[in-house]
Amino acid sequence: LTKNVPMFVCTMAYPTVPCPLHVFEPRYRLMIRRSMETGTKQFGMCISDSQNGFADYGCMLQIRNVHFLPDGRSVVDTIGGKRFRVLRRGMKDGYCTADIEYLEDVKV
Repeated sequence: LTKNVPMFVCTMAYPTVPCPLHVFEPRYRLMIRRSMETGTKQFGMCISDSQNGFADYGCMLQIRNVHFLPDGRSVVDTIGGKRFRVLRRGMKDGYCTADIEYLEDVKV
């Protein structure tokens, strides 16, 4: 998953660290639903950037569980996965997307 990755522009996420989310914006509700339906169960998380819309680096989040509320909101239990660098930015149905490359740590 490196092309047209859905991006949640919100907060900083880190590998192995749980990141619970309260999703209420329609664009992100759609993004979460699509991530679940397609089976990828993951999306990128980046902080906001006034120049480019979102930061050049971020972290993939793996969806562990989603609790859909009756009014359409959801509580999403995610955990940080791989870190990535943004190569190209895009947009799909109101939410950001990106082509990315995963980062590798230099072995000591």
